[in-house]
Amino acid sequence: MRPTRRRVTAAAAALTLATLAACSGQSDPAATEPADQETTASETADAAAHNEADTEFAQMMIAHHQGAIEMAQMAAEKATNPEVQALAERIEAAQDPEIEQMTGWLEAWGEETTAMDHGGMDHGGMQMDGMDQEQAMSELAGLEGAAFDQRFLELMTAHHEGAVAMAEQQLEEGENADALQLARKIIDDQTVEITEMQNLLSAS
Repeated sequence: MRPTRRRVTAAAAALTLATLAACSGQSDPAATEPADQETTASETADAAAHNEADTEFAQMMIAHHQGAIEMAQMAAEKATNPEVQALAERIEAAQDPEIEQMTGWLEAWGEETTAMDHGGMDHGGMQMDGMDQEQAMSELAGLEGAAFDQRFLELMTAHHEGAVAMAEQQLEEGENADALQLARKIIDDQTVEITEMQNLLSAS
């Protein structure tokens, strides 16, 4: 019986050592936690890196996009030219997600999401043929048919030109990579739409 007991004892000891080794192996991933946390913190810091120009660009462009969407929604209902209606719908579909994107940046940066009274950003981009948003909407509301279509195209062209100017200023003064990328996109997209609107005006 003694040899049997020794064999049982040895087997139990081996099982205990195996269990301890397994537990030790499971603790290895935890050892990498500080490195993972450090990487995450670094990525967060990079995402939050921005300057005053980035903040102003996002705040002002949100307000600018909201104005464009307001005009586009009216055109989608009142325009008589199907091409004008289609353009208005595309403008709303493109700019609404950009508003959400910029709002998310500002919240992540700990900045206000509404436009403040900044000295650096050119507020001329908010004007259309010498009118502010309220005046432009009032004029459009009083027009019908082809007269509405023409005035909408004229005002939206001026509105887009203001957005392009704001985006160009962001490229000169901003530092956040995402904001700079959006500025380039706005310039590209709205320059194409300006040409489209000019062609529609020429054809009318």
